[in-house]
Amino acid sequence: MSRIFANLNQIRDIQRRRRFHLGIIGGSLFLFLLLLIYLLIGQSGRWLVEDDSFEHVSWVAVLDGQTADMERSDYALKLLEERKADSVLLLGRRIFRDKSFADYYADDFMRSGNVDSGRVFLFRHKDPSTLEEALSIVPWFKSKNVDTVLLITSAAASSRAKQIFTTLAGEKPVFITVDIQHYLYNSKNWFFERESRKIWLREWFALFNSYYDLWNVDSLVIDSLKIPDIKSLKEEGRSVSKVSDVKWVSIKDTFMKNHVSDSILKIDSAKIDSTKTNSSKKDSTSR
Repeated sequence: MSRIFANLNQIRDIQRRRRFHLGIIGGSLFLFLLLLIYLLIGQSGRWLVEDDSFEHVSWVAVLDGQTADMERSDYALKLLEERKADSVLLLGRRIFRDKSFADYYADDFMRSGNVDSGRVFLFRHKDPSTLEEALSIVPWFKSKNVDTVLLITSAAASSRAKQIFTTLAGEKPVFITVDIQHYLYNSKNWFFERESRKIWLREWFALFNSYYDLWNVDSLVIDSLKIPDIKSLKEEGRSVSKVSDVKWVSIKDTFMKNHVSDSILKIDSAKIDSTKTNSSKKDSTSR
């Protein structure tokens, strides 16, 4: 009997050790999976961003869709002022019958700095997506025999935009992108910011959709009938007022001005009321 119990105890010890080892292995695998998911989630925000280094480009294409901060136009303007780019193409969708976002971008662009209007070109279009924009302007760049084009778009859309333009352009021109580092998308800590999470989800879906759209698609061939008519501001004969001709008033200054004027009116009305009160007292006393 003692030998039987000894064997049972030995079997139980073996089972305990086995469960202990399985628990360690399972816990280690669980921690490894958590670490892997954390790294994938953290890096997936950066995989959407394509930040190429460059010294000089002949053309800069500012894609439509920038915010009211005009962060893309400001970046392109900085490149022109630093002589890191020769010409800028501003793209904008039509929003009225005879007006497009490109017109507003151009007005702000020319007011923001001292730039030759012959180096700023406009492309007014009705393209609803980046793919449609690429189909429109890639033949135009090809017809002008351009070597390199810098695409300026949102950071999260830079990898997708580069893939679309490169696929349609083929070997020439070469399209590059940069991270303009706008506050709406933080590629490092996107998971902890609400707007960054929304942009991350939307851009990953758009990236996979672009792979489907570009499936078995060859590079575009130059067709003279499909090349858009793009002109510079100088060729269009447009004149834009300079910054010195425009008086900018901040919200704070407007508030302070209105606040002070209201205070003065209150003081004046109080003086008038006190004067009326005193005069009425004098009249009653005299009677």
